[in-house]
Amino acid sequence: MTPWQATLAEARDDQTLLLVGGLIFLGVIVRAAAPEEGARLRVALWFLGLHLLLLPAAGTLRAYELSSYSDVRLPLLMFEILAVIEVTACFVFAVALPRAGLRSPRILRDVLVAAASVVMVFVLGSRAGLNLSGLIATSTVITAVVGLSLQDTLGNVMAGLFLQMDQSVQVGDWLKVGDLSGLVKETRWRYTSVETRNWETLIIPNGTLVKNQFMVLGRRQGRPRQWRRWVYFNVDFRYSPSDVIGAVSETLLAAPIVNVAADPPPNCILIDLHESYGRYAARYWLTDLAVDDPTDSAVRVRIYFALKRAGIPLSIPAHAVFMTEETQERKAIKSEEEERRRLQALSHVNVFDHLSEGDKLRLAAGLRYAPFARGEVMTRQGAVAHWLYMILTGGVSVRVAGERGVEREVSRLEAPGFFGEMSLMTGEPRAATVIALTDVECYRLDAATFQEIIREHPELAEKVAEVLAQRRADLLAAIEELGVEAQARAAVSKHDLLQQIKVFFGIGSGPGRS
Repeated sequence: MTPWQATLAEARDDQTLLLVGGLIFLGVIVRAAAPEEGARLRVALWFLGLHLLLLPAAGTLRAYELSSYSDVRLPLLMFEILAVIEVTACFVFAVALPRAGLRSPRILRDVLVAAASVVMVFVLGSRAGLNLSGLIATSTVITAVVGLSLQDTLGNVMAGLFLQMDQSVQVGDWLKVGDLSGLVKETRWRYTSVETRNWETLIIPNGTLVKNQFMVLGRRQGRPRQWRRWVYFNVDFRYSPSDVIGAVSETLLAAPIVNVAADPPPNCILIDLHESYGRYAARYWLTDLAVDDPTDSAVRVRIYFALKRAGIPLSIPAHAVFMTEETQERKAIKSEEEERRRLQALSHVNVFDHLSEGDKLRLAAGLRYAPFARGEVMTRQGAVAHWLYMILTGGVSVRVAGERGVEREVSRLEAPGFFGEMSLMTGEPRAATVIALTDVECYRLDAATFQEIIREHPELAEKVAEVLAQRRADLLAAIEELGVEAQARAAVSKHDLLQQIKVFFGIGSGPGRS
């Protein structure tokens, strides 16, 4: 028998062609379905390459019936079996199990592959006639010495197995150990790696997790992963806790905040009472645990603007000293600047064009500063609130819900501008929802402030009704595609508006009434 014939016979006995074909087929599937398995496939390719490299050598030794044939035959089979085990493990753990909805821990896979490899090596060695019992007996002392020297390492390996088997720590969990917290990326033989929000990787020995207490953030049985956060702020005792809690709770619930859960809803509570202030906390549930600080910041912005609108300042230290001398002259200058700013805001509202300067000054004195943060709902369609808003800075989106309840933007308003005149003059519910596109500064005027003036000058009602009718016509043109019901709500004549104004302000019969 020639060496070539012996090599072919060896390949036929070991079913090398079938082995190569099968491994290539499974490798292609794994490569397509799980590209991250490339490193493990390369290991299998090395084992297969070593098998093919030894194949001609084994065939040559077999052809000449040399005694060293058995020495080459054993590693030939070992490399073949190791390649099969590696590729099969890749297919089972990276393709088959995930398709069945099962995810196995990486450390479990490593242990099973290692155990299968050791068993098959011993089986092949036993069939090759090696005396393994003597090897095992000799290695007992060595095993004991190695076990004692690697006690901590072996403890970490066993701890990693226990953590994965009882699923107390899983990849994707947010873990807090001591003062550090982060996302669990993987559990290896010796350690668990955790990536912090500061782009640091924390290496925690598995034995430390088993022996010590740690916290899994955002995990609650039967609930989605979300984590309760606390945002603290202080307010002076001069302001009622009910007013503070009401203002903050209203703004937190008025419009969604990105990464803040709707259920449970955010809330505000009084935490403690100190020497000169009350300590409050806004509590919310974070849905994306990676953005805790940015979401805390968004909540603080909402709180700041809510307290600003309510005229409730944040507290300052009781020992703070202001050195600015507040003279009468300084007060007068500040008052004049504020009055000028308010009159300028009123000048952009054509509803008030027919008022005298004195009446405008009276209105200016009744304006209330009302800032809003980006994304806040300033008014909501269908709500009853008799306020007119005058925009000083920023822009807003005007949205109207159609017949199916789907909101659609019908216009945008930029400073200087105004909205809410219908509710101010007629008392009817809001016709549209208005949302701040940027941080918005505005003044707010309520119906009570305007009521005295329009009662003194009832003839103004007809002029106001004319302006409102034109504004309503413009709104109707903007929402003509929203449906018959929405258009009907907008189509109100000047005569109807005049009657609503008179009824709302209680001015009785007047000019223009039929």
